[in-house]
Amino acid sequence: MRHEGEQLVQRRAGVTADRLGSAGVRAAIPTVAAEFLSRQRMLVIAAAADDGTVWAGLLTGPEGFTTAPDPRTVVANLSPGDGDPLAGCFDTERDIGMLAIDPAGRRRMRVNGRARKDGDRLLVHTEQVYANCPKYIQTRTVTEEDPPTATTTAHTTRTLDADQLRWIGAADTFFVATHAAGLGTDVSHRGGNPGFVTVTGDRRLTWPDYVGNSMYMTLGNLELDARCGLLFVDWERGHTLHLTGRARVDWSPERAAAVPGAQRLVDFDVEQVVQVTGATRLRWSFGSYSRFNPARKDS
Repeated sequence: MRHEGEQLVQRRAGVTADRLGSAGVRAAIPTVAAEFLSRQRMLVIAAAADDGTVWAGLLTGPEGFTTAPDPRTVVANLSPGDGDPLAGCFDTERDIGMLAIDPAGRRRMRVNGRARKDGDRLLVHTEQVYANCPKYIQTRTVTEEDPPTATTTAHTTRTLDADQLRWIGAADTFFVATHAAGLGTDVSHRGGNPGFVTVTGDRRLTWPDYVGNSMYMTLGNLELDARCGLLFVDWERGHTLHLTGRARVDWSPERAAAVPGAQRLVDFDVEQVVQVTGATRLRWSFGSYSRFNPARKDS
């Protein structure tokens, strides 16, 4: 599939190789990818809501809660729950971005396609399936699981409060959801040492775009539609922080030069915040930072 946004970004970044990005991605799920999916306990998903806002959400469950019964279908045996901004979105079929990630093994794969609810399940018809490299993934291992009686509550605001600002400022991982009309939805991982996401006031975040796979599927979507969503996970307590807003890529080499490892910077303006307490029963313990993480200038 030709993606004008990806091609524009690739040309600007000096990438000349053919068939990078959406154009080189297949729709079928390889056997090894199906096996990987069946072992995962967390999925990050993304979609554009009816009002055009773009969100990233979290699904977690036991091994086997996600399967690929045939080469073009993924089934998750649950759907976005109470409080998740994507709850109810898939009552009607729409584009979905999906990231299956194994922090312990630093492995991840992306699945983009069309999805709808079927009872309590989420059915995905795949259009793009591909693996990503292990760069910038911090290792984490599932250590425990809260009892099913744990309660879930959600709080929605327009700005970030002091605790949320500290959460983001200390984060080493987040996920970014993007969408381009007619070209689909995507969700990808971003990682770095704590502090790699900087906060300016209660409505502006900035993060560096490091060396990646040159596919530019996230930046390509942003080239066509600035609306996007971010997801931060509280790995120790099971809470989630969902942000939606608009992002702009700053290609200024002078500004990027001030941030170690940055090829460019992305500025994100917050429009809505949803914090979900008790979003997942899983808890993760930290292992180690990725050796690819650039050091902070003040470290």
